[in-house]
Amino acid sequence: MVGSVPPITAVPLPRRPLDPADPDDPIRGWYENELGWATVPGKPVRLLVGERFDVLEVPAEAGHAALGRLAPGSPVAVEGGRMRLLVAAGSAEELPGILQWLEWGALPLDLTALGPGTLMRAPVPPAPQPPGHPSARTPRSPGPQAPAPTGRPRPEPSQGAAVWVRPPVPGCGAEASLPTMSASGGAGDAPDLVRLVDTLATHCHRVRLRRACAQPLAFS
Repeated sequence: MVGSVPPITAVPLPRRPLDPADPDDPIRGWYENELGWATVPGKPVRLLVGERFDVLEVPAEAGHAALGRLAPGSPVAVEGGRMRLLVAAGSAEELPGILQWLEWGALPLDLTALGPGTLMRAPVPPAPQPPGHPSARTPRSPGPQAPAPTGRPRPEPSQGAAVWVRPPVPGCGAEASLPTMSASGGAGDAPDLVRLVDTLATHCHRVRLRRACAQPLAFS
């Protein structure tokens, strides 16, 4: 009788050692070691888009109005009045077709997608929280940061810098919470990409109309 095969355990990726001489290296190390997300050389730290996730970028006002379409763990960042919602890899290619299908294609929406070959500025990682802390999965505004794992002070986000509204959660499969196409077999509680795009397009259109109405009329 053949014995049962023991379960195969996942082998963690090798952790890249941090450079004590580089103040940005704890940020780079957090993304590479804790999340497995690729960064590119240079400063500021930037994330490689298109491998583990794509990005939908909209005005922050429109993005905030659409947060209810996301799972609690879906990562969302803001920078300079723009909100970046992380979505499943491949979504950037689907966006034009989704907008056409939803009959938004003919309107000038301030809704863009970042896919393979693009970069996203890496927000400062959130301060570490103890297991079970109530703020571990809730949005936090930038504030005093806890010391970095290396013992050096964690860098403070500068004015207009990228910050997390909803940070990714290491070790919890951040990609599993990303919005995806329902038809492609999204697993778990992943939100539906089509519904998210429709909501974003609606609020982008409303933001555009409000801004147009607020502009003074030009008289010749």
